Amino acid sequence: MTDTINIDAVVAAGWLERRAALARLGVRAQTLYAYVSRGRVAVRPDPVDPRRSLYSAADVDALAARRARGRRASVIAASAIAWGEPAVATSISTVRHGRPIYRGADAIALAEHATLEAVAALLWEADGPVRLSARTTATSPLAALAALADRAPPSTGRPVDALRGDAARAVAALVRALGAAGGAAPAHARLGRGWSLDDAGADAVRRALVVLADHELNASTFAARVAASTGASIAACLLAGLATLSGPRHGGAADAVAALVHHAARHGPVAALADARTRGALPGFGHPLYPDGDSRAAALLAHAPLDDALAELRDAAAARGERPNVDFALLALARAHGMPPDAPFRLFALGRSVGWAAHAMEQAATGQLIRPRARYEGPPLR
Repeated sequence: MTDTINIDAVVAAGWLERRAALARLGVRAQTLYAYVSRGRVAVRPDPVDPRRSLYSAADVDALAARRARGRRASVIAASAIAWGEPAVATSISTVRHGRPIYRGADAIALAEHATLEAVAALLWEADGPVRLSARTTATSPLAALAALADRAPPSTGRPVDALRGDAARAVAALVRALGAAGGAAPAHARLGRGWSLDDAGADAVRRALVVLADHELNASTFAARVAASTGASIAACLLAGLATLSGPRHGGAADAVAALVHHAARHGPVAALADARTRGALPGFGHPLYPDGDSRAAALLAHAPLDDALAELRDAAAARGERPNVDFALLALARAHGMPPDAPFRLFALGRSVGWAAHAMEQAATGQLIRPRARYEGPPLR
């Protein structure tokens, strides 16, 4: 007798058993395994039966949608812009099994002991330790990078060791501009002194910088790579990344989370969440790359005791099936350790600058210009 399959059966939140994945895709098992080997479908062991595998429903649905659209180049290119299929080859980072990976190393595990300098050495493939000490009078991160970009040489045709030096100077300038004390100590310790944090607060800064260092092809990283593809200096690439990060839908998202917390304090967390949903967004919760919850947030929240307002909001969101993302965690970290009000953005900017530099160097090495075509939909030719 032929087995009947409920193709919408999800055996764990966001995960499918093999038969359901094959039915949704309409392919043979060998094709599914090929998708897994190429990193196009995430896989994990079944917690009930470790001999079986579960497949990411989001990845399967994205592939199924592509197959339904067909292979027309313009459609595929348009669909790749927003959470689409991978568009740039990189050996720097990815997200696998719900965890960020830096050159094959688990970033969540690195956060237990690594410094930002150690992660920079890993992402930049440096032979020795990276030093992030520099002198600057700039108190604005944009101004600090702009001053360097104004006199920095282009990235085109320069040896990678020289580009690493450029990157170290640019990130070091950010460290100082974001409020760190001087000296040769690691960046998190200097930020701790500059922000008057205790040892626990400084260590929380360290963890945040590590888990934020890179996140494959996010919007700010793509901007940095586009700049690098033109031959722009490393400082200019970081400036492009920082400008993109400043938007409220990227590095500025913690401000929206803070506004949601304020709304919840006045009107109750249930009403605040419902109102946010009617406006089409729920800041601080959910992430397309983490259907089972943002592992970066979990790593940070383990060291950030929540105050009553944040705890009530988290619990109300959990009742709706929503889990905190890294933006919520950064706000919680800042409130728990008495960091400056804009600490979430400062931490995001400094941590991610290391990843921007890695991607800028990788893109510069290709010698390729990133120049997509636009699909014109304006008035007809007159």
